[in-house]
Amino acid sequence: MTSLLELKQYIKRFYIKNETYITYAWKFLLAIVTIAVINNKLGYMQALNNIAIVLMASLLCAILPANFIVIMAAIFILGHLYSMGIECTLIAGVIFLLMFLLYFRFSPKDTLAVLLTPLFFFMHLPYVMPLAMGLLGLPTSVVSVSFGLVISFMINYFATTASVAKIGTDVEETSNQFQQVLTGIIGNKSMLVMIGAFAVTIVIVYIIRRTSIDHSWRIAIATGSISLIACTLIGSLVSNTDISLFGVIIGTVISAALMLVVEFFAFNVDYNRTEKVQFEDDEYYYYVKAVPKVTVSTPERRVKRINRASERRR
Repeated sequence: MTSLLELKQYIKRFYIKNETYITYAWKFLLAIVTIAVINNKLGYMQALNNIAIVLMASLLCAILPANFIVIMAAIFILGHLYSMGIECTLIAGVIFLLMFLLYFRFSPKDTLAVLLTPLFFFMHLPYVMPLAMGLLGLPTSVVSVSFGLVISFMINYFATTASVAKIGTDVEETSNQFQQVLTGIIGNKSMLVMIGAFAVTIVIVYIIRRTSIDHSWRIAIATGSISLIACTLIGSLVSNTDISLFGVIIGTVISAALMLVVEFFAFNVDYNRTEKVQFEDDEYYYYVKAVPKVTVSTPERRVKRINRASERRR
């Protein structure tokens, strides 16, 4: 444990010392991975698959605010959909417009939630996000995670149903295509079930981890995992979706294990040294529970300088 704590302190000091360069690096990597996933799943416009275009877009995202990565991802998605058909582009554009209005209104700082939700979704571990945002975010993170889920299902839909993108020859056919695409995206029961389950889990985890009870974060992780499994399975049975029971359980267990690692780095405290203090002022009495963080001082290297000339004189 001591070695892990020392490693944590080294990582923290290294990040503080090189924060500017690390920020540029993680924004570049996140942008290039996001764009690569979009190109791999869609890839209908060949110009956007060019490695030079991808690198230039990623470099641009690295030097601009993190929210620009979300905008760049939307541009790449719309570009690929434009090659499929104008109906798909218009529908996706309207969805992006509505979600951007909600996103920038309620949770503009949750860039990572918007981008990581689709990435974990395509890694078959979307259950990481509601637990993580419940621990590290706010209840408004429901908007960001939901946004990420909608993007995930939208990309998945257009990646598997390119045949619906052909422009109709008359008004009736075009109207039917619009309705078909809207139903395929907005009417996806699996997506609605996951959005509801993730929203409930984020709120539950947030409420529990904010309490003053001992081991609140671990209790929040366990309770959130159970509620995530229960809500997903109940919603799946009620809506008659094809969500895998085995996949939900295994994915949630793996996600909970990852959250224990997050707890170690973000909220590592020593409950054995808890102190309860009381003080007052002219208007209030205050009852405070103080739980110290677990810290360890990293050993500092000391180099002794030996002056050989002075030793020879002696």
